[in-house]
Amino acid sequence: MNTTESASHYDNLEQWSTHDLLTSINHEDKSVPLAVEKALPQIEQLVEATVERLKAGGRLFYIGAGTSGRLGILDASECPPTFGVPHGLVVGLIAGGDTAIRKAVENAEDDFHQAWRDLSEYDVNAQDIVVGIAASGRTPYVIGGLQQARQQGLATGCIVCNAGSAVAAEAEFPVEVVTGPEFLTGSTRLKAGTAQKLVLNMLTTATMIRLGRVKGNKMVDMQLSNAKLVDRGERMLMDELLIGQEDAALLLRKHGSVRAALEAHKG
Repeated sequence: MNTTESASHYDNLEQWSTHDLLTSINHEDKSVPLAVEKALPQIEQLVEATVERLKAGGRLFYIGAGTSGRLGILDASECPPTFGVPHGLVVGLIAGGDTAIRKAVENAEDDFHQAWRDLSEYDVNAQDIVVGIAASGRTPYVIGGLQQARQQGLATGCIVCNAGSAVAAEAEFPVEVVTGPEFLTGSTRLKAGTAQKLVLNMLTTATMIRLGRVKGNKMVDMQLSNAKLVDRGERMLMDELLIGQEDAALLLRKHGSVRAALEAHKG
């Protein structure tokens, strides 16, 4: 059953006070982490499959439409600065192309064949893994992309918010986080979108840790692209090496990353 499209438990919302609206949205949001918790075994399988492919030289691709597609692009775009990986290691694709990141592209998600065409521009191969993101679990763009990817020998996963969906049926490693009816009927940017973001956080964070991109609990490979991150890098070195800020700043400027500075200092 497509519970994400089911009627809200609340009605006559236009008559509510701001306080009551916010309290009820917050109440619904509290159920999301519990729904994610139930899917942890599935998430674990997807992480293990992703780690295996990336260790073998493969890449992680997200395909989605609307909010789901934007969440995939967001997660992919944050991997290079956070973990120092190449921009092409995690790639987010959205139905309708880059235009759809900011503005909805009419009927783009209904093209069953477009996702594979989009993936093919990256010369995808059997070392790669494709994860479809679709709150409803019935988006043709995602279904078609996963189906073709699987036929071509790629590993496939998905993140959906309904049980027994067509998207999940096409994925070897499905993640089903059943979030139920939205506060605003059918507005899956709410609980479903939050659930997808939580799962994406888990997927890439756990994967990058498993790939050795974290030391202790520190992002030692992060890109030093602004003053805040340089300051964070200096503090990492100060804590790890028990040195002062000036020495940490010198090491960081000389070696260009926290990891390189640590290895050079301890070597």
